[in-house]
Amino acid sequence: MKKRGKGLASAFYPTGMGGGGDFTNAMVKIKPDGSADLITGTVELGQGSGTVLPMMVAEILGLDYEKVRYSHSDTDTAAICFGTFASRVTFYAGNAVVKAAKKALEVMFKLAAPDLGVEPDRLEAADGKIRVKNQPDKFLTMGDVAMKGFYETHEFVVGTATYGRPKAIPDPDTGACDPLATVAWASVEIEVEVDTDTGEITILDSKSVYDVGKAINPEMARSQVEGGAIMGMSWAVLENLYPNYPDPKHQPRDFSQYMLTTAMDIPELTTEMVECPSTDGPFGAKGIGEMTANPPGPAVVSAVHDAIGVWITDIPITPEKVLRALEEKEKADALTS
Repeated sequence: MKKRGKGLASAFYPTGMGGGGDFTNAMVKIKPDGSADLITGTVELGQGSGTVLPMMVAEILGLDYEKVRYSHSDTDTAAICFGTFASRVTFYAGNAVVKAAKKALEVMFKLAAPDLGVEPDRLEAADGKIRVKNQPDKFLTMGDVAMKGFYETHEFVVGTATYGRPKAIPDPDTGACDPLATVAWASVEIEVEVDTDTGEITILDSKSVYDVGKAINPEMARSQVEGGAIMGMSWAVLENLYPNYPDPKHQPRDFSQYMLTTAMDIPELTTEMVECPSTDGPFGAKGIGEMTANPPGPAVVSAVHDAIGVWITDIPITPEKVLRALEEKEKADALTS
């Protein structure tokens, strides 16, 4: 017999190191061709920093995204980043590159102001130009301004910045402290079908709602949520590095032996974004990278309980575990009837 059930799990997740102390440095340089270099030690691991950080710089500078070159060379020469971990890059590195881009703008405004006949605070950046506010026809291109800096005033048109949080030291009397930069929230609902004859679990549907603060790149944020959902569901019903833990016997040695979700196993995925801006995040952004894999597992466990009336909290929930749990339930029901 096949039975269906739905499960719900909610989660919250901090951004960056709990307790503070981590930081990121960034440099933004404007070149005579009107393009910009973003230089930071932040590593692109596939999480999207190579896209979202240049997007932030482009937004501040009023440039097309394609005009911003992302350089993250080795740690000996690049601006230092504390690391790509703890779902911190969009928040911490993002704040650093935004500050650096604004400082680069200040240099350009100072250089352009005499030629445009106004004070620097009367200028703005848009469409690759430094122009007078409310007078868009009165402008210099960014390339012209950078050229002036290089060849006339001999100024390096660059902005540098650091973003981090001081260490959160608990109050010795009360223990109170402020350990978290910001917190993101999520809720996931999953529907499963359980075959009570074979113990097989089929995940039918996954619905995710995430508070992302601000989705800098909505499609990438959605893909990250969906990737995490697939990973979490895979942990819940398939993946097991130590099937006989703590005995290491029969441990998988490669991906031909390790069970993973494939494209054939992915259910219907629905993802919704809620933008509740962080007061300190760049453009209000929060970090959601790691947390996307956390709620799906508990939601699957809850859905299996809804379907067959037993709690199986030792994941992955294999067919053997399902059948043993149903046997135990049948015995218990017989004793109480």
